[in-house]
Amino acid sequence: MNKQYESYKNRMRKIADINGAISVMAWDKEVNLPKNGAAARSQQMATLSGMAHELFTAAEFGKELEGLMASDELTTAEYKNVTLTLKDYNRSTKLPTEYVIRRSEAVSEAYHAWMKAREANDFGIYKDALKKIIAIAREAAELFGYEDHPYDALLDMYEPNAKTADLTILFKDVREQLVNFVKVLKEKPQVENSFLSKFYEKDKQWDFGLGLLKNMGYDFDAGRQDISTHPFTITFAPTDVRVTTRVDENDLSNMIWSCIHEGGHGLYEQGLKWENYGLPIGEACSLGIHESQARMWENNVGRSHAYWQAHYSGLQQVFPNNLSHISLKDFYNGMNQIAPNAIRTEADELHYHFHVLIRFEIEKELMAGTLEVDDLSKVWNQKYAEYMGIEIKNDNEGILQDIHWSHGSIGYFPTYSLGSFYAAQFFAKAQDEIPNLVNEISEGDSSNLLAWLRQNIHQHGRYFTPEELCIKITGEKLNFKYFMDYAKQKFGSIYGI
Repeated sequence: MNKQYESYKNRMRKIADINGAISVMAWDKEVNLPKNGAAARSQQMATLSGMAHELFTAAEFGKELEGLMASDELTTAEYKNVTLTLKDYNRSTKLPTEYVIRRSEAVSEAYHAWMKAREANDFGIYKDALKKIIAIAREAAELFGYEDHPYDALLDMYEPNAKTADLTILFKDVREQLVNFVKVLKEKPQVENSFLSKFYEKDKQWDFGLGLLKNMGYDFDAGRQDISTHPFTITFAPTDVRVTTRVDENDLSNMIWSCIHEGGHGLYEQGLKWENYGLPIGEACSLGIHESQARMWENNVGRSHAYWQAHYSGLQQVFPNNLSHISLKDFYNGMNQIAPNAIRTEADELHYHFHVLIRFEIEKELMAGTLEVDDLSKVWNQKYAEYMGIEIKNDNEGILQDIHWSHGSIGYFPTYSLGSFYAAQFFAKAQDEIPNLVNEISEGDSSNLLAWLRQNIHQHGRYFTPEELCIKITGEKLNFKYFMDYAKQKFGSIYGI
C-alpha cells in the first residue's frame, strides 16, 4: 500500500475513534446520564469535537490529500476515498475550530433545554437556546457558501447535491398528488384501530420488539436496544450499532414500528464494511438513502399483510385479551389507518409527508431570515391547521415534539420523505429481482431481502452519490411515481377504492 495513503488512513481512523467516543457520550447522554452530569458532559463532548476538527482540518493534512490526488499508485477505491475526503476537508476548513467548539456547546445546551421544556410542556424554556442554534446554522451557511439559497448549504451536509429549489418542486408534486389521494380516502368508511390503544404491558412489548429485530437480521452481538425519549440509531463502528425505542403501554404502535424503523437503520450500519472503518466508503451514502432503509423495513415490509401473516399469531399469543378476537385482516387494516395526527413519529404512512413538508417550509424560512424563533410556535400551529386540519393543543404535541433542532440538525427533515420515495423504488426493484420475496416475507424469512440490500446498497457506503446509486440499482433517477403507485395499490385495497 502507498505509504502516503497509509498515513492518510491512519489519520482518518484516529478521527473516527474520537468521533466514536463522542458518539458513546451522546448515546449515554440520552440513555443513562444523571441530571447533574449535563454540564460536564457538554464540556467533554465540546473538547473532543475540537480535537477531531483540528486533526481533520490541519494544513498538513490538506497538503497530504492534494499529494494523494496527484498519485498514480492508488486503487479505484482508494482514489474515491481521497476524493471524498478532500471535498469534506474543503468544506470543514471553512469552519474555524472556535466555531466547532461553540456549536458543540450550543447543541449540548439546546438538548438539555429541550428536555426541560418537554418536561414542563413550555416552548419558552427552549426558545433562547434554539435561537443560538438557528444563529449558528445561519453562520454555517455563510461560511460554507451557496449560490441560490442559504438552506442549500445545510441540505448538502445530509443529502449531497440536494437543492432547495428541487425540493420545493418535489413537495409541490407531493402536495398535488398525495393530497388529492388522501382526500379520496377520507371519503371512504374509516377502518377500526382502537385495539391498538388498549393496555399492553411494557415488558411484554419490549420482548416482542427484540424478537422482531432478531427476525430482521439485526445482530445483537454487534449492537443493543435501549429506551429513549426519541427513538434513534447510533453507530460507533459496524461492529457496535445501537438502537433505541420507546414503549407506551396504551399505544402498541409506538414500540412495534420504532423497533422496525430503527432496526432498518441499524442493519444499514451493520452492513458497512469494517475494513473501511473511518473512510468515506465506510460511511452511509446519505441520510435520504439511510432513511430509505428504515422506511422500507417499517412500511414496505413491516406494515405489509405478508409480514403479519408471519408474526401476528405470535403477537396474539403475547396479548390474547386484546387481540385474540381481532382477525389478521382487521389488524392489517387497522395498523394502516389513514387519519391526521399531530405527532410526526406517530403519523400514518401518507400524512407523514405533510409533517415533513411543514418542517421543510419552516426551516427554509428560518435560514432565509423570513421567520424568527419567537414566531415559530404560532407559525407551526397555523400550518398544522391549514395543511392537516389539526388544532395543536400544547407545545409538546406541537413545536417541542422533535429533537432534531436541539442537535443542530437543520436540513435533515426533507431526507425523511426522500427516504420513503427511495424505499418504494428500491423495494419495487427488489421484488423484480427476488420473485418470491412476498411469499418469503409471509413465511417470516427476510434473509434474501437483507442480502439484496447488503449487495446493492449497504456495502457501497459513499462510493456513489444518492442519484448514482438510485440509477445503478433501478436504472433511473428518483421517481415519485413508484411511491404513488405503491400508495394507491396498498391503501386503495384497504379502503375499497
